Amino acid sequence: MKELINNLKGDKVIWSFVVLLALISFMPVFSASTNLVYVIGKGSTIGYLVKHLMHILIGFGLIYFVHKVPYHYYRGLSQLALPVVALLLVYTFFQGTVIDGANASRWIKVPFIGVTFQTSALAMIVLMVYVARYLAKMQDKPITFKASFFELWVPVFIILALILPANFSTAALIFSMVCMLVFVGKYPLKYLGAIIAMGIAMLTLFVLLAMAFPKAMPNRVDTWMSRIERFTTDAPDEDDYQIEKAKIAIATGGIYGQGPGKSIQKNFLPQSSSDFIFAIIVEEYGLIGGLGVLMLYMILFFRFLVTAHKAQTMFGKLLIVGLGFPIIFQALINMGVAVELLPVTGQTLPLISSGGSSIWMTCISIGIIISVTKKEEEIAQEMEEKEFREQALQRMVDEHILREKQREEAEAAGLAQPAAYSIEDASNPMNAVFGK
Repeated sequence: MKELINNLKGDKVIWSFVVLLALISFMPVFSASTNLVYVIGKGSTIGYLVKHLMHILIGFGLIYFVHKVPYHYYRGLSQLALPVVALLLVYTFFQGTVIDGANASRWIKVPFIGVTFQTSALAMIVLMVYVARYLAKMQDKPITFKASFFELWVPVFIILALILPANFSTAALIFSMVCMLVFVGKYPLKYLGAIIAMGIAMLTLFVLLAMAFPKAMPNRVDTWMSRIERFTTDAPDEDDYQIEKAKIAIATGGIYGQGPGKSIQKNFLPQSSSDFIFAIIVEEYGLIGGLGVLMLYMILFFRFLVTAHKAQTMFGKLLIVGLGFPIIFQALINMGVAVELLPVTGQTLPLISSGGSSIWMTCISIGIIISVTKKEEEIAQEMEEKEFREQALQRMVDEHILREKQREEAEAAGLAQPAAYSIEDASNPMNAVFGK
């Protein structure tokens, strides 16, 4: 274990907080799994806990292997992976898992092992790396709208169009994060404004077409409209069931909480171990526990800012911003849904909610970020070693100059000259055997 820890490179603060969030996740997931065991009648609590442990271990394995790869390799990998991701999204759209008969295909089953996988999460990582690559390439070149539209925005809109029908919240999150990233990358604001207007127009057209042809995407537009309507309406009879139970859980928790495993609302919240796990955390650990989790994400966000500022290359800075900020914003969206600041979106709490693909994709993002910080750490270490060598060489030069000065002073005073300083061995190596 000690040798493994010594092999971990990169920013130790990010490593620490990622491990801390993962450790915190076990108690809420174990507690909330009773909903699946005793209410739905599936599996056992220990089984769900072991399953979550395996997801976490695989996730940290991904962080370890991803952070070992030099981050500039991902520049080329993003170009190769983007068409593959697009094909996976097309396959998911037609063959993905369907939820309650609705066209909400978001997952595909991995052959032979039977694990479900959310392709939109992988698409987000690849797309953010692709956008960072383009912005880094164009940092010292003039950007024209026509050229950037075809090279940058057409791939973005294609990926979003494939995600939007099944997962509106993820598509909206990806688009907002891409806009944030290009803003940080100094993309011209007039072009960005035109792209945002174009995106809103495309979304409006998509909704109108979906409403005109409801059989093409059954129940999806109705689901979006009903969620927005319930969120904006104050009538108690129209409040969303899950939101109501989450609010009851938060109100019941108070300041100090009911205690670990003593949540009542976990038996009524259908997504108590994933989408609404924050409400269970507040119910069991109180306002202090909820604010503590929020503080951990905020410290991690601040650390992303620090490491992005320290990065030596534009590509490294944009990678940290493009992959790190969505993790924090996803956490804030999850918490906002639980306290009814936002409509229901289906976004999980990163590194805490149960689920395989969400944990693994978050870990891949963190692995790439740590790879950037590892490179900066290696550069700093090389600079330190270089400075040490230069100081040692300077000391040798100073000593030689001092001896030369002493010799000259001795000659001027007519005194016996001190032994000349030399690194050459003038003795005869055969003296040891002469006369033997």
